[in-house]
Amino acid sequence: MKNRLLILLWLLAGCLAEASAQQPEHPTPKGGFKVAVCVYQGDTIPSVTLRNIYVYPHLAFKNKKQEKYYWRLVRDVKKTLPLAKEIRLAVVETYEYIETLPDKKSRERHLKQVEKGLKKQYTPIMKKLTFRQGKLLIKLVDRECHQSSYELIKAFMGPFKAGIYQAFAALFGASLKKEYDPTDDDKLVERVVILVENGQL
Repeated sequence: MKNRLLILLWLLAGCLAEASAQQPEHPTPKGGFKVAVCVYQGDTIPSVTLRNIYVYPHLAFKNKKQEKYYWRLVRDVKKTLPLAKEIRLAVVETYEYIETLPDKKSRERHLKQVEKGLKKQYTPIMKKLTFRQGKLLIKLVDRECHQSSYELIKAFMGPFKAGIYQAFAALFGASLKKEYDPTDDDKLVERVVILVENGQL
């Protein structure tokens, strides 16, 4: 019985040794991932680019009202910033496309189609925005496009339509000519936008 046990253990040890010999010298760990490498002083090392981390001074709220205002601003930025970025993309694509069109008539026809498409796509979304979010969106469009909403409408649809849209906005106490000022009036908004864009908020 003892001899059989020794033989069995010996066979098991032999099997383990054989299996071990078949394994690669440096097995790839499970759950790993490939990264770029660079050679530094003859040594190959992993090269990983980390995103920026933005650090701001701690916000000290004077009261609950201030704190509530801040978190409402965070919510509003998260809702309107993606829209402002979509508008920037639409502006760039429209501008690049109309530059390829042969004459003024075909450009005007295309711009009318774009206007119709944008109204159909964004009117339901805009209706869900609060007045405060609408005003913030006007400023964020200026931030993203480096032009006020009024100037964008004027450039693409002419001064007459820009005037109509501006007059309509004025009825509700807003202005399409509002510009984004990240160093003064919109300093807190800029801080929130940067943190939201970077995934820190």
